Amino acid sequence: MSGTAKLFLAPTLSALLVLQSLAASLPTSRPEEAGFSADRLKRIRDVIQAHLDAKDFAGAVTLVMRKGKLVHFQAHGSMDLESNKPMRTDTLFRMASMTKPMTAVSILMLLEEGKLVLSDPVSKFIPEFKNPKVAVWNLPNDPKGAGYHLVPADREITLKDLLTHTSGLANAGEGPAGEFFRRANLLRGGSLAERVKRLGPLPLNFQPGTQWEYSPSTGFDTLGRVVEILSGLTLEQFFKQRIFAPLGMNNSFFTIPSDRTHDVATLYAKREQGLVKPNAPEPAASSGDYFSGAGGVTSSAEDYLQFCQMLLNNGQWNGRRLLSRKSVELMTDNAIGTLDLRNYMEGEDSRQNLSGYGFGLGVRVRRSSGASGWLGTVGDYGWAGANGTYFWIDPKEELIGMVLMSTRVARLRTEIPNAVYQAIVD
Repeated sequence: MSGTAKLFLAPTLSALLVLQSLAASLPTSRPEEAGFSADRLKRIRDVIQAHLDAKDFAGAVTLVMRKGKLVHFQAHGSMDLESNKPMRTDTLFRMASMTKPMTAVSILMLLEEGKLVLSDPVSKFIPEFKNPKVAVWNLPNDPKGAGYHLVPADREITLKDLLTHTSGLANAGEGPAGEFFRRANLLRGGSLAERVKRLGPLPLNFQPGTQWEYSPSTGFDTLGRVVEILSGLTLEQFFKQRIFAPLGMNNSFFTIPSDRTHDVATLYAKREQGLVKPNAPEPAASSGDYFSGAGGVTSSAEDYLQFCQMLLNNGQWNGRRLLSRKSVELMTDNAIGTLDLRNYMEGEDSRQNLSGYGFGLGVRVRRSSGASGWLGTVGDYGWAGANGTYFWIDPKEELIGMVLMSTRVARLRTEIPNAVYQAIVD
């Protein structure tokens, strides 16, 4: 994709859609202009409606762009059930782990400036990570009952290990190092510097680089702290100055402004009794000096689209270059060899099948369509957030897809791409 696409207003379907379209500044094109069947593309709405009818979530925003033309941008359902507030296309969502690709871009910016290389040990920047230990089960056939012992790591954790989820850092109570993680009580709060400093000495779940295990928080929080150290800015300041401002992402925040909290979709969890708010109060995206590189950003579909367009356009957008083409190629190429993601969130209901996927720097990368069993293209990449957000970018098809929700329904991460790709007719 090159240049700014010429976009056209779509016909109005109903008074409701008129109101929804006014909430966003992005006009839409006729699907046929981008090689889609308009009738088949309506199946996105049907898929979402089926989940709304089943009360799987309160509402969603869906978006599809291809060849520089926005062909689908709709709000569905409600952003808050108690007030029955309709979902809008400019609703703000807690992006959770869709923050991680932004942190990866930040690291690559520093790489381009000569401030780091990906083979650098983390301890070069954060001394607490020096001389790591690995927790090993005493008996493979009875791991928890037989306990564990500690051995020296074969090598130190590198920045690349963190970017690719191959570091061995524990993230919860599972694995041989899980007990150490529980004892550390690494609750969010205080500064990012304090949290990462306490994380550094903890044992690892496996030897660095030998396994792929998703790191929901610890790995990319550590990368966020590296960004702070090398830039002299908080992660919030770095994102604002180096990503949000250049891309015109004016509705993206670590700290949600007080006058914008009413624009944030309410979080719900699906339980037997229906959709309920989590027991704990809804968290702010970040608080105090703790700006999570793993999951702290709140944003809108239109804003996140600007970030995706920058990646699809080889590092530049809105007349500003954030990365070189070669850095984007590095970020979006498989970096974990023959390791794969088949164990991603294993045990979750309706989890996404990521067999056939490798991992780049902050994004999953498709190696085989046949292995995954859902529609896409070898080389497509993207990631998801714990609260239901999901995006992907397909360079070959020049396509960006997105579904944003505030309840995790992992099945949609397969269903929405299927609904998008089946509508391509060129």
